[in-house]
Amino acid sequence: MKFIDYLIKTIFFLSPVFFISCTIKYDKTLDVSDVIPEFSFEESHLTRYEGTDLKVDLKAQKIENYKNSNENFIQGVEFSAYDEDNQLATQGKCGLLYANTDKDIYELYDDIELDSISQKTKFYANALKWNSTNQQLISGKSSSVKIEKDDTVMYGSGFSASGVTKTYTFTGSVEGEIETK
Repeated sequence: MKFIDYLIKTIFFLSPVFFISCTIKYDKTLDVSDVIPEFSFEESHLTRYEGTDLKVDLKAQKIENYKNSNENFIQGVEFSAYDEDNQLATQGKCGLLYANTDKDIYELYDDIELDSISQKTKFYANALKWNSTNQQLISGKSSSVKIEKDDTVMYGSGFSASGVTKTYTFTGSVEGEIETK
């Protein structure tokens, strides 16, 4: 009988915790379009034109687009971008690309390789963010970026590059090699 009394008292004292901590919201419904893509394309090849001028050529293993959103998630990306003279300006590839076309924000992840043909500069990283509005390419504060230009190779963190001024900086540590002939 003593055990039964102990059990009843324990249940009585703990029951408010169970009832307070467990709530079920029936008014909050999950919209399936938030978790399931409206469109999903595999082994895709996309081209973007402005008028008759080719601006972007993109190949991807998989592209997902969600309803009521201008967000795209693109896996296994290879792309080429062209300048106003229809000349190849940049080539690149990455494992994953997040594109928000409303905000002109593009985030690249996993084994990124960017080749700025016009600047004769190559960039390698695991995470970069491109803002088309202010033409700025940045890495995370502690993310490492490798840059190759002419006979110079640099590694650094806290990378930032301006497409307007054509300059780049590192806020973290930097190391590199310069080959002389």
